[in-house]
Amino acid sequence: MLELLFYTVPILMIGGLGFAAFLLVRRARRIGRTWSQGLTAEGRCLRMFTTTSGGGGDASVRTSVHHVYEFTTQDGRTVRFEEEGGPATVLEGDFVTVRYLPEQPQRATALPPSHGRLAVGTGCGLVFLGVAIAFCIGFIVVAHMVFTETDSLMP
Repeated sequence: MLELLFYTVPILMIGGLGFAAFLLVRRARRIGRTWSQGLTAEGRCLRMFTTTSGGGGDASVRTSVHHVYEFTTQDGRTVRFEEEGGPATVLEGDFVTVRYLPEQPQRATALPPSHGRLAVGTGCGLVFLGVAIAFCIGFIVVAHMVFTETDSLMP
């Protein structure tokens, strides 16, 4: 029974980490495509706010800037969306350039195109997830060696 736990938990973690890698790549492709092929519109910042996380014990506090934007698509629809990580210099009432895909205007972005930064961020995330997956695989291999050695020692 204990043997099953040492195989199941890392396999579930590998599945979750693999799914996180999939989501990371999908997000990067969507943003890159929006920057390259998307339409542009003038948008307006309706609201700016920050959120904080961390700070427990010795952990550092992480502050994220969020913006709520609104724009009108070329076909006349008004779209409102929230975006994290935008520049702190954009304040309520400011006008910004919004990029969006016609089939998904709700997934618009007001972030200025930065393909290099997107690639580096995605690459670093994938390296981190790859190391975590490698650790899980190593754990499974070591657990397998321990359990097979223990089984061979039993009378």
